[in-house]
Amino acid sequence: MAEFRPAWAVIGAEDVSVPPIVRKGITETTWHQGLETVAAMIQRFDIDTVVSAMVGAAGLPATWAAVDAGKRVALANKESLVVAGSLIMERAGQTGATVIPVDSEHSAIFQCLQAGRRQDLQRIVLTASGGPFRGYTPEQLKSVTPEMALKHPTWNMGPKISVDSATMMNKALEIIEARWLFGLPADKISVIIHPQSWIHSFVEFRDGSVISQNSPPDMRLPIQYALLFPDRPESPARKTDWTQRQTLELIPPDLDAFPALRLGFEVAEKGGTSGAVLNAANEVAVSRFLNRELPFHQITCVVNDILNHHEFDARPSLEQLLRVDRLAREEAARWKT
Repeated sequence: MAEFRPAWAVIGAEDVSVPPIVRKGITETTWHQGLETVAAMIQRFDIDTVVSAMVGAAGLPATWAAVDAGKRVALANKESLVVAGSLIMERAGQTGATVIPVDSEHSAIFQCLQAGRRQDLQRIVLTASGGPFRGYTPEQLKSVTPEMALKHPTWNMGPKISVDSATMMNKALEIIEARWLFGLPADKISVIIHPQSWIHSFVEFRDGSVISQNSPPDMRLPIQYALLFPDRPESPARKTDWTQRQTLELIPPDLDAFPALRLGFEVAEKGGTSGAVLNAANEVAVSRFLNRELPFHQITCVVNDILNHHEFDARPSLEQLLRVDRLAREEAARWKT
């Protein structure tokens, strides 16, 4: 706060106050309480770009407000599209909002698509590091602890995203995000394991040409690209050292060890309420795992079970999606083997 001194700051929880030490010496910032004030600020005429970067479905209302107001949205909250991708992209088309992805994989796809015509697109290929348990068998995954799951080999992320990467549910969410963001059917989306995280994703055109976006893993690059597109000024992100020898691996994913990927493709194909259910059940299951209430290998079991038993609606409203989200969370909280 003291470094950036924003004009406004919002404390999401109604019952949490701002510590005096945080306010001290910062006179430029106006403080607000409650997330409902976020939408009102987003829709102000003097706001042109909104970075949606909350974790989880909590970011959906802000993303919707930005798209509804026709803003440029730098989207780092993939869950917004997982839960309500059809509605958000439809509304963006109506209001003229521009959605530019911040996730490194989707930023890469967005950049690669500039290299060819949309009608010539064959498929997109999302890369995945494989997380900390690449090469593990289903039996080995039964003994994974929270401490093990939080040690990602490439990225420094928060607990929830780190666990999602470990189960590969994060890639499942990205499959669904890509389906709505780029308007592609599930059968035109693939996943490949790339442990070095230097190739961020591919686009394949029907003539067989494959275009990739490559750079050392550094989130400052896709963030800057989303904020300043189409300009490419000098970046603080790490650059490739072309004097060093590099070995790049591309490995097909193990769908038996990481069934979350299958769920990602199924939900991307099905649409409707399934994305909201998958995301909500996963958020609760991950929380229960971190609290040592649920074994690691059962996170995906929870999600799959609740998906299979929920009342599916192919064309839900935003209100219905929020209701389904709540019901799925309740189910996941009381789920037992």
